[in-house]
Amino acid sequence: MTPPSGPNRRSVLRGAAAVGAVSPLHTLLSAPGAAGVGRSAESSGPGSVRLGWLEDLPAELAGTAWGTPWPMGAVPGDQTFALTDEGGAAVPVQSWPMAYWPDGTLKWSGHAVSGGSAAPAAGYTLTGGNPADPEQAVTVRERPGHVEVNTGVLDVRIPTSGTDLVSRVRRGDREIATRGRLVNLVQREVPDDGLGSVRRDQLLSEVEEVTVEQSGPVRAVVRIAGRHSRRGRSWLPFTVRLYFHAGAESFRMVHSFVFDSDGEDDFVAGLGVRFSVPLRDELYDRHIRLVGQENGALAEAVQPLTGLRRDPGEAVRAAQVAGRSVPDIGTWDTRVSSRIHLIPAFGDYSLAQLSSEGFTVRKRTRSGHGWVDVDQGRRAAGVGYVGGPSGGFAFGLKDFWQLHPTQLDIRAAHTDTAEVTVWLWSPQAQPMDNRFYHDGMGQDTYEEQLEGLEITYEDYEPGFGTPLGVARTSELTFWALESTPGAERLGAIADAVRAAPQLVNPVDHLVASGAFGGLFGPVDRSTPARARIEDNLDFLFDYYVTERDQRHWYGFWNYGDVMHSQDEDRKVWRYDIGGYAWANSELSPDLWLWYAFLRSGRADIFRFAEAMTRHTGEVDVYHAGEWAGLGTRHGVQHWADSAKQQRISSAAYRRFYYYLTTDERTGDLMRELSRSEETFLVLDPIRKIREEPYEPDPRALAIGFGTSWSGLAAAWLTEWERRGPRWEECRDKLLGTMETIAAQPNGFVQGEGLYDMETGRFAVQQEPVVSVSHLSAVFGLVEINAELLQQVDMPEFEEAWLQYCRLYNGTDEEAEAEVGEALGSLNLRQAHTRLDAYAAVRLDDAALADRAWEGFLHPGTTWEYGEDWEFGLERVAHTLNPVDWQTNVSTNNSAQYGLAAIQILALIGDRLPE
Repeated sequence: MTPPSGPNRRSVLRGAAAVGAVSPLHTLLSAPGAAGVGRSAESSGPGSVRLGWLEDLPAELAGTAWGTPWPMGAVPGDQTFALTDEGGAAVPVQSWPMAYWPDGTLKWSGHAVSGGSAAPAAGYTLTGGNPADPEQAVTVRERPGHVEVNTGVLDVRIPTSGTDLVSRVRRGDREIATRGRLVNLVQREVPDDGLGSVRRDQLLSEVEEVTVEQSGPVRAVVRIAGRHSRRGRSWLPFTVRLYFHAGAESFRMVHSFVFDSDGEDDFVAGLGVRFSVPLRDELYDRHIRLVGQENGALAEAVQPLTGLRRDPGEAVRAAQVAGRSVPDIGTWDTRVSSRIHLIPAFGDYSLAQLSSEGFTVRKRTRSGHGWVDVDQGRRAAGVGYVGGPSGGFAFGLKDFWQLHPTQLDIRAAHTDTAEVTVWLWSPQAQPMDNRFYHDGMGQDTYEEQLEGLEITYEDYEPGFGTPLGVARTSELTFWALESTPGAERLGAIADAVRAAPQLVNPVDHLVASGAFGGLFGPVDRSTPARARIEDNLDFLFDYYVTERDQRHWYGFWNYGDVMHSQDEDRKVWRYDIGGYAWANSELSPDLWLWYAFLRSGRADIFRFAEAMTRHTGEVDVYHAGEWAGLGTRHGVQHWADSAKQQRISSAAYRRFYYYLTTDERTGDLMRELSRSEETFLVLDPIRKIREEPYEPDPRALAIGFGTSWSGLAAAWLTEWERRGPRWEECRDKLLGTMETIAAQPNGFVQGEGLYDMETGRFAVQQEPVVSVSHLSAVFGLVEINAELLQQVDMPEFEEAWLQYCRLYNGTDEEAEAEVGEALGSLNLRQAHTRLDAYAAVRLDDAALADRAWEGFLHPGTTWEYGEDWEFGLERVAHTLNPVDWQTNVSTNNSAQYGLAAIQILALIGDRLPE
């Protein structure tokens, strides 16, 4: 592996470069050609990267994809890659560029491997070279009216129009599933008293566009877009991606939809994915499987032969329980075989997970007859199967119990064709109710709304608490199996659904590559002082894991988020108090979790961050309507607050998951933001507190250099390095705004500028202004600027940023000398010690490094986690459920403490006082 290049024109503090914490500035070369791929004169090709599994070696693997970062100048843009297993054998791999450095060399490469019939290796090595060919390549053929995908095991037909996303799934000459479609139940009202009749209509998917995004040989990706429709009614636009891998007997579905309603009149009463499953076996050879908690399962036949008054024979009973073909009926005890028609066949099964704490299973013989209660449990795996010895269909929904209310239905298994529905929103639950939670309480004017902000911290405005445009993504997997799976195979399938197998890069490679600005180093407990900080970081993460479970931060719209602040009196989080409830990325818990993963490689942190990225990128952001591209500030409902801002929708929070996993949906979300400056024409984020009249003007849009510009810069940088459709436009806007921020009389301290959408630049103000907010740098600005300074040689911008870094925690006298006046009364000084540390390294300033550690360890406030803070749990029994409580924790402090600790340890860890 090629190490990062040496020190820049300034020396670095001892030890910082050794862990790759700060990469040097590079000259911005002339822009690459239209393809965005060039060969740097310094490119020498990749070294070897040893890859491992995020969790244990998977027993079930259809395929997986991951991204690998590379230092600038190290890997040519057109590099090909080879993969070997731990024994040195070649493994087929499919590779593609994900991001480029400005010189055209690779910044991130994407890769996919297939499981197929071979067992996955314990580890792999990625090198430059020519990839091996898969034994059974996945192929894609675009035909008139449909797309045909063949994995070598499965043949799947995808229509380009109509109601079906998948018209058939074949394995050899056997049709395993047909008519794969989306189903939506909708009702017009929700009677508050439960009385009256409610009519439900059923809408089905209507395919509008099918796009082949990858066509093999190891992985194929097909994107399907459409809406749910019936009799002229059309809503809930969806995007579905289907993933196929060479030699695989399963395929994956990533399902996303946009809620395009204000939530007042139309209510989702069910939302699911449905397949028809042809059945050929005798009723007593048809098997049902529903996996409960852990890997235990309901394992039954449609027509049971066990437990009868008369015994058909041990061999018969054993075969049916195992899911094999039973012996010929002529070999049974005739007292059973002659009365087979009198044994009821149960054609319908249902498993409903209506809360995170319980699921129920029931069955019935057929529609029109009563249900029989089967059993109950706590947290189901979300996996089922219907079929027999001649083949069958397995299905699973990731995060099944976390995303409740969910449901698995099998219908008509006693007929020639069963129907399977994986419900993303269970029809047994109450309808989805996204109405605003209060009546406004008379807050009709800005003055009244600011008064409300003073008491509940909720920024209310009539009409702004709308869900119109929020979204949600779910992940499903489907198997076309040769026969009924045994207990061990079924358990392996359930494990793969709960946590899709994921290959990851080793921490040392992530550090050495300078990924994500290079602001992290490996976990290091080599001294007592370091160990204490590491213990604090572990405690805080573990506390949020505990709180998520004990407080049940689960549910379709909630899972992935955490609460903002605690109520010390009630010993609960302030779930019902205005702006203190759901965090909605406030002060960047997303960044904290991802940097914590990068430096540790811990699977539990990855999964927590993954769920947060799925939530905050979908639910907390508008994807349709006039506020598309903006996110919503923290509140009681995720969309309730009237502050719609870039700081929540920022691509800075999505980049990690996209580059580490190659997830195309996350890539879509970031691409949506490449022109999100246009939202400033629609909504002024500080409209309620402006002292001067302001009318949005496309040639003079007021945009802050902190929370707003950092979100724009993250989106522009991502589109530029991905060489997306607008990459040149985004590059020019990014460089133009960097130049004109630097040209302001006080640089970043100026606070705000007037942005010209035509030129992509800020107007340079004539008079110096001091306008500094404690929030400006804590929504990704630090992290995005670190990446920009890795790859853009713009000394004036670096100087402006380092000035801000130096002055924030500096003295009034220092500020007055440089920018004309003191910065004012500021807080979050502990969080800003990472700015001190960054400037200390760039400027080789030991005094700044010492100031950073002093401010981090002794912040001077009672609410920041200083060296004297006592971490320890108190057991509280008088709350609704007994809980473990750490007093005075807030997500703001936790996220910023975590980021500060991680970054200053990486930057100036050698200067940590002992």
